[in-house]
Amino acid sequence: MSRLVECVPNFSEGNNQEVIEAISQAVVRTPGCVLLDVDAGPSTNRTVYTFVGRPEDVVDGALNAARAAFRLIDMRRHKGEHPRMGALDVCPFIPVRGVSMEECVLCAQAFGQRLAEELGVPVYLYGEAAQTASRRTLPAIRAGEYEALPEKLKQAEWAPDFGPSSFVPSWGATATGARKFLIAFNINLLSTKEQAHRIALNLREQGRGPDQPGRLKKVQGIGWYLDEKNLAQVSTNLLDFEVTALHTVYEETCREAKELSLPVVGSQLVGLVPLQAILDAATFYCEKENLFVLEEEQRIRLVVNRLGLDSLSPFNPKERIIEYLVPDHGPEQSLVDKPLCAFVREVGARSAAPGGGSVAAASAAMGASLACMAGLMTYGRRQFEHLDATMRRLIPPFHAAAAQLTALVDRDARAFEACLEAMKLPRSTPEERDRRSAAVQEGLRQAVAVPLALAETVASLWPALQKLALCVNLACRSDLQVAAKALETGMFGAYFNVLINLRDITDDKFKDQTLQRITSLLQEAKTQVALVLDRLEERQG
Repeated sequence: MSRLVECVPNFSEGNNQEVIEAISQAVVRTPGCVLLDVDAGPSTNRTVYTFVGRPEDVVDGALNAARAAFRLIDMRRHKGEHPRMGALDVCPFIPVRGVSMEECVLCAQAFGQRLAEELGVPVYLYGEAAQTASRRTLPAIRAGEYEALPEKLKQAEWAPDFGPSSFVPSWGATATGARKFLIAFNINLLSTKEQAHRIALNLREQGRGPDQPGRLKKVQGIGWYLDEKNLAQVSTNLLDFEVTALHTVYEETCREAKELSLPVVGSQLVGLVPLQAILDAATFYCEKENLFVLEEEQRIRLVVNRLGLDSLSPFNPKERIIEYLVPDHGPEQSLVDKPLCAFVREVGARSAAPGGGSVAAASAAMGASLACMAGLMTYGRRQFEHLDATMRRLIPPFHAAAAQLTALVDRDARAFEACLEAMKLPRSTPEERDRRSAAVQEGLRQAVAVPLALAETVASLWPALQKLALCVNLACRSDLQVAAKALETGMFGAYFNVLINLRDITDDKFKDQTLQRITSLLQEAKTQVALVLDRLEERQG
């Protein structure tokens, strides 16, 4: 699995297309960096760039972009709605895949030191990279903005972490750090700037100060006016969307606006957004409005509509959702993305992977999909209208399981390859033998974990499958019979793959517990499948 860090530098230029493009090209020309998004704001006079790469590559990409900005941006002439203190105002590093937060802190430190040494500019560390608690949040460092820097830099407590304590008029200062994924989310209002800011103060965690905190945790906010759009915005940063969700910010803004008799006219995402944040919003609106929407594409469309994400410009999920831009299998094509005939040929090739584990996962995924199909062939039809509420409950577990089981097709192949790589490690010295042994044992545990996860996922479907067998459209009887046997085949495959990988694990307690669990799951599968088939036969008679 590739190691990926996301870098999101914010430059203080949102109007001059030549400057914006020059900075883009500086990133694009950096080996190993992939530029995902460029979001320029004329009123804020700020452009947010998003690119990914290996840790060492994104540091180089950020430095190349900063060098271009140093030549082309002069802060003495800068005006804009967004708070700022430098030409490169902020440059965070975010872990995406296979990288820890600690490694992103090292990226920020390396970038900050090199930037200060090469360009002779003051650099502050913030977020997870902050050296002191007072510099953890960006607003604290940026207080007073560019205009306050000449005096601020004279104060000992605001000596930069890297670079001189002297004011560089053309540049200002830069903050760099490491953080979780931040969502920049702006809600549109037909109001004044002051009204939008009033709402922001009520919502943001900082509120109006220590004595008047806002309602939403891990949210920063400000109100501003976009002249080019002729509307105001409550501009927010969601520092942790798992603490305060996208839809929560939107709904709370709507509630505040209603109290002021102000119309909300959609919203805007700046930069990229994690898929889960969108799907969480979809779940919220489906539950709130009692909607039945299964497909990921349709759930995203629902959120775009409910939040008005396309109110200012088209919202293309393929260009705005980070998982769609950076697939987790890297540049090589995943097994499940290949045509069926190519997957079958690869299974039949003279190689150990993909093997029985991947085939078992594929079989179980197709079983879950068939059950989902049988439910959908019952749902929404006039003669089965009385079953609609039941189908709404029974179909989603199969739909979700199909996606989970499909992902295990590739995970099983990768787990097996990891075991093989561990076995190739050198073993000439006692230390090398110990490292190899530990790596092999960890690889075997992972090789057990994947089929065990398959078995647990299949086991979770038996209650819904039993209920479906009692009421499903009988035109789908054979489909549900095949679904039951395909799920059982997946369970058998999981059982055999767990057994073969347990054989060489040295932890006897782990082996005994895992063997007992997988044996129990297999026996239960045999019983459940027999019941499903009997019920379907009885209904046919």
